[in-house]
Amino acid sequence: MPAVSFQGVAKTYTGARGTLRALDGVSFDIQQGEFFGLLGPNGAGKTTLISILAGLARANEGRVSVMGHDVVDDYAAARRMLGIVPQELVFDPFFSVRETLRIQSGYFGVRHNDDWIDELLTGLGLADKAHANMRQLSGGMKRRVLVAQALVHRPPVIVLDEPTAGVDVELRQTLWQFIARLNREGHTVLLTTHYLEEAEALCGRIAMLKQGRIVALARTADLLAGTAGSQLRFKTDDVLPPELAAGARITGRIVQLPAHDATEIEQLLARLRQARVRVEDLEIGRADLEDVFLQIMQAHAQEVAA
Repeated sequence: MPAVSFQGVAKTYTGARGTLRALDGVSFDIQQGEFFGLLGPNGAGKTTLISILAGLARANEGRVSVMGHDVVDDYAAARRMLGIVPQELVFDPFFSVRETLRIQSGYFGVRHNDDWIDELLTGLGLADKAHANMRQLSGGMKRRVLVAQALVHRPPVIVLDEPTAGVDVELRQTLWQFIARLNREGHTVLLTTHYLEEAEALCGRIAMLKQGRIVALARTADLLAGTAGSQLRFKTDDVLPPELAAGARITGRIVQLPAHDATEIEQLLARLRQARVRVEDLEIGRADLEDVFLQIMQAHAQEVAA
């Protein structure tokens, strides 16, 4: 039995501008104990899919289940199986951190779990904030409380929707250490993130979503193996010639050019010299998940255009 199953899920929205098909026949399973990544550009349908999983929206077609419980026909049981960390910072300003977690426990009928609450507070770096009012916390600390709320009833499936958006490095490390521990203990984790280095490091398998459709679904290692073998990385203040710029990934002064082998690297360096592009901090490295993601999204866009 899969931990989470999406079968033929479709969702449409109708408004003044017509009908938008946010999800178009999405099907995949997440097995128990997996650390699974759901990636895609803004507007791809990731949040819509999670909203359907959480019971906050209803699909027009298809079926979604959590640990065998249908999210529509058996909503209460399905929801108990889930711990969801939302993108938005939503909190009650009238309670302390510990009170917030006790109240959240009550929503799921869980009592006398102060030992687990203490473990959450320690594991997420909140122990010294246990009696602080939620209003007094920084944005990063509030984010930690959201994670603790999602885990307070010990759900077998944890859904993290952009959990590290806009937070500091310390919180990221604390969060991933704790979530990785829970995953090793058997919890299933579904992660959406725009930080692709996190997905590459954490997720054993990844689905990529674009315009409501799955455009890639594979083990992370297989996705990485299927792209260009190497990347030529360097810094420059000069403008690349158009034929090189078309295939480059440029972030400020940092330029990355894909290359399949040593011969292609030599050719790229020769073209840079001919164009009199001054190169600093030259590196040759393996392609990463961001390279794979961009290639897949560009290939899908070309297919749609064709």
